Amino acid sequence: MFDLSSKFNTFYSNHVVLSGVEQKNLNEKKKINIDRLEDGLIEYNNEKKTNYQFVDDIVQGSMAMSTVTQNDKNEYDIDVAIIFDKENIPEGTTAVKNIVEDALRRKCKQFNTEPEALTNAVRVEYADGYHIDFAVYRRYKNFWDVYEYEHCGSQWRRRDPRAITNWFNSKNATTDGKIRTVVRLLKMFCKSRSGWLMPGGLIQSALVEECIQEKERIDETFYYTIKAIRDRLQFNKEVYNPVDASISLLMTNKDVQKVSNLYSRLITYINKLDVLFKDNCTAVQAISAWNDFFNHSYWAAFITESAENRAVTKSFTTSPYMVLVDAMVEWKPNAKIPLRNIGGRLPKGKTVYFKATPNFKDFDVITWEVQNTGDECGTDTNHIQTGNYIHETTRYRGTHTMTCRVYRKGTELCRQQIKVNIR
Repeated sequence: MFDLSSKFNTFYSNHVVLSGVEQKNLNEKKKINIDRLEDGLIEYNNEKKTNYQFVDDIVQGSMAMSTVTQNDKNEYDIDVAIIFDKENIPEGTTAVKNIVEDALRRKCKQFNTEPEALTNAVRVEYADGYHIDFAVYRRYKNFWDVYEYEHCGSQWRRRDPRAITNWFNSKNATTDGKIRTVVRLLKMFCKSRSGWLMPGGLIQSALVEECIQEKERIDETFYYTIKAIRDRLQFNKEVYNPVDASISLLMTNKDVQKVSNLYSRLITYINKLDVLFKDNCTAVQAISAWNDFFNHSYWAAFITESAENRAVTKSFTTSPYMVLVDAMVEWKPNAKIPLRNIGGRLPKGKTVYFKATPNFKDFDVITWEVQNTGDECGTDTNHIQTGNYIHETTRYRGTHTMTCRVYRKGTELCRQQIKVNIR
């Protein structure tokens, strides 16, 4: 296998691993919102004459396992378990989540989107893409005076909030950190194209732990592990909870489709790496192969832009005609904010209003070409509208483009393109 380990190590260190500054930022957001919940419960209790209070909070998910990557930027998912004593809260799961939602809303009034109780958690969502999921648990002592835990979903289900993290950290330690390294790199691949529907971090971690291939070089460890995952998924696409093999991690048909998507894309993109094993492989070919795989600016920077692309760019940048496109998002009823002020991806169900203002008046028509990409939409969703003002609804996950063109007598004089990222 062509040895590009030096550049690969730089890619991993500088563009995959989350910086200490960002890790601190995530922890601060976690602490701020735990404090909000605590203060909100105090206010709730004073008003309702109740005495609800959580007894512990535990970081879960990718933060606890330290597998958050830079490719998650502005889509950071912070998972926190909030634990109550069973005797201190209502029996119904909906009632408990509503209490947590109410408490958070009291202290999150400045947010564009109010905290919301979902099936498995209560979510606090930032406009710049961060979101914090409070997973609610209750604990009680069993016959042996040992705490047992239950998660608040559609019903109470037995689950230890520390079990997954303990499993991952233990298995990772046996490989001297290689499992965590491969999980981070696999997450970079799975999020390398915004329209892809790919498995979440826990499914990826379970597959990596099962299929890990330990080699001396980081690029070889990654390559042979994803190859083993591909071969494993060819015969068995089921993935079970690593701490309870009786529970499937594929809870819905969508989860099944995500694993199938991972398998098919590993086939396609591992094949693109075949050049690494040719005797006459060059550094340029190796870089191009990893660029195809990760679709990341780090690798693309080593590849010279084609003369054709430069010519196309020059032909429009030198034109005296220009069009300014303004985009506003209706974040909540009767409240619009500029698209450019939203650092992360837009949630589904939002309306985006577009306005075109050319720097000249003698034009005939303005067209808007809508191109949707991603696993959730087909080419039949692409369409064209006309007019100075149009609006679109965010329906499909992916990076979608709005291309505004201004014509005079059938000739395109200028264009402007805006990308709309939807999660």
